[in-house]
Amino acid sequence: MATMLAKKGHDVRLWARDAGLVEEMLATLRNPRYISNIEIPEEVSITSDLKGAVSGAEVIVMAVPSHAMRAVARSMAPLVSGGCMLVSLAKGLEEKSFKRMTELLAEEMPGCADSVAALSGPNHAEEVSVGIPTATVVACRNRGLAERLQEIFVTSYFRVYTNPDVVGVELGGAVKNVIAIAVGVADGLGFGDNTRASLMTRGLAEMARLGVAMGAEERTFSGLSGVGDLIATCTSRHSRNRAVGERLGRGEDLKSITADMRMIAEGVRATGTIYELSVAVGVEMPIVRTAYEVLYEGRDVLSCVSELMTRDVTLETRD
Repeated sequence: MATMLAKKGHDVRLWARDAGLVEEMLATLRNPRYISNIEIPEEVSITSDLKGAVSGAEVIVMAVPSHAMRAVARSMAPLVSGGCMLVSLAKGLEEKSFKRMTELLAEEMPGCADSVAALSGPNHAEEVSVGIPTATVVACRNRGLAERLQEIFVTSYFRVYTNPDVVGVELGGAVKNVIAIAVGVADGLGFGDNTRASLMTRGLAEMARLGVAMGAEERTFSGLSGVGDLIATCTSRHSRNRAVGERLGRGEDLKSITADMRMIAEGVRATGTIYELSVAVGVEMPIVRTAYEVLYEGRDVLSCVSELMTRDVTLETRD
């Protein structure tokens, strides 16, 4: 995102907490630990000084994992001027509280609470950073702010839509990661396209049920931050969540899988949080429950598949 915004002509500062990584990036204009093939424009100011990164900023793009969002926001709070626009890229919920990222940002930085938004869609960093065309959604209840952010982010290859349904956009981004793990398990077991399509379709139904129960608009899940992101995450070679599931399906254990992953698969943490949320609000999510049992209870994947397939049959659509 920093690369894309800099190429558009914005004055961009890129912050990383690891001073050693910052030194490497300054020396090579690349990020050797993550997307190492992407050259960072010289115009991007790279720093480990949080105060220097956020002071006077008009927009702060929060590209940190969901489990680190509150801590980073809390550190930033005394350094940020009121009215600064905050944009969350994270796709997850806070454990235990079930809070969305925009809710966390509003809590930790009350001076910016009226100017918080989420950006979500089928936007793998590996493709956005090299200019491969895609589309995304800026979710914000304030239409004027959403349109301002739309103007800031849109490029000839990054098409930006707006949506006032912040709840739906953020939940879509979180739940699709869990469904991608389930799809990956099916792929690892050697199942085919029919299985993948079935899991994605029924996973979308689960996503929408939870969203509506939480106050989202059902139609949001038919858009880019719902089905669009779901398709990308469940089918892409870039998807870390699908890769985790695939390795589980092949018989590897979760501890060894996560130990050798450099980039975080948000769905691993999200599976527990979303399952607990579904129980708390009384929403049936059998695919999410199955993923939870495989990840956190060590259940055999084949027995879970059998259980899913032999559930009581019912109508495809329900009120």
